[in-house]
Amino acid sequence: MSSLQTAARHIRDSIRAATAGLVGRDQLAELIVLAAVAQEHLLVVGPPGTAKSAVVRRVAQILGGRYFEYLLGRFTEPSELFGAVDLKKLREGTVETDVSGMLPEADIAFLDEVFLGSTAILNTLLGVLNERRFRRGHTQLQCPLRVCIGAANGLPDDEALAAFGDRFLLHLFVEPVPDNMLEAMLAGGWQADHSPLAPQSGMAYLDQLSKLLGRVNLDDARPALANAIRKLRQAGIVLSDRRIVKSQRLIAAAALLGGRGTATEADLWPLLYALPTQEAQQNAREVLRDLFATSSNSNLFSAVEEATLQPMSRLARLSETAETYLARTEGKETGGASMGEIEALLREIDANFGVDSLPPALNALRTRLAALVVVPA
Repeated sequence: MSSLQTAARHIRDSIRAATAGLVGRDQLAELIVLAAVAQEHLLVVGPPGTAKSAVVRRVAQILGGRYFEYLLGRFTEPSELFGAVDLKKLREGTVETDVSGMLPEADIAFLDEVFLGSTAILNTLLGVLNERRFRRGHTQLQCPLRVCIGAANGLPDDEALAAFGDRFLLHLFVEPVPDNMLEAMLAGGWQADHSPLAPQSGMAYLDQLSKLLGRVNLDDARPALANAIRKLRQAGIVLSDRRIVKSQRLIAAAALLGGRGTATEADLWPLLYALPTQEAQQNAREVLRDLFATSSNSNLFSAVEEATLQPMSRLARLSETAETYLARTEGKETGGASMGEIEALLREIDANFGVDSLPPALNALRTRLAALVVVPA
């Protein structure tokens, strides 16, 4: 296994540990690391109480590094995010900010209700987000920020705020957990509350991948990306030139997190998250259905699956689940998988792949799972 694949696998392990017990939130965790490797930012839109902050907090904790979190309001002062004026320096005649423990020093930042920030806050944030540079009075410093996650209950109607929201290249729209997953959410939430996280130093692997971003070969993916943009335009789905160009960073990051230095058509799926509205994303999923047919990623499979809803996007998840069930059952590690779980997985594999389309590796896992099923006499 190459160092690139090793780093991507460590990131996958961090995501799995961070989302243990948080049902239906793997997609958010995966997009946080995708944005971090791409050196971009993520906006999460959804109702309160959908575990947005819990996921961000757990991902930050498991990756390590400095974390800053704040709930913005109409009366939030810039000093609450960036630090207070250094009074000692002020008495000496210079206006400097004491940023100790504040956002300018953070590796990962989470800003809840981000659109409620004042003009002064949002203007300062623009410099931090775009250039990783904090400027205030005589204070000018480079920020170590890997990724900022903004959260809001909805997209703003105000054009100025919409322009600020456009600085978040990835947009994710989250909904409450559906009725059929409530039991799993309750059990998982109880488990998550009573299972302390152990930091895994994933930040070093994140930085390793991020440094390789500019070296990713996009020659094979670029024509397919241009074709996708043409299809979107023909369907009336507009993406700004700036977001089109920046989407290459997401595609390159997807390839790296898949353990590869060359991007292909299978890495186009992050383009969906670059579309700014939920309606545009829903329409684009159908418009790009054929182009997304080969989309897959062995370490970000929930984000791919939710973006494309295609059988190949489910390959990595089905394979990992099969390997987990086999390890628990054949190896007797922590109690075997139940017969119902194995049968449900076999049904899902058969529903997504026919005899001719079933990939050999998954076929081998399916054969071993089928051998565990007890046939009534």
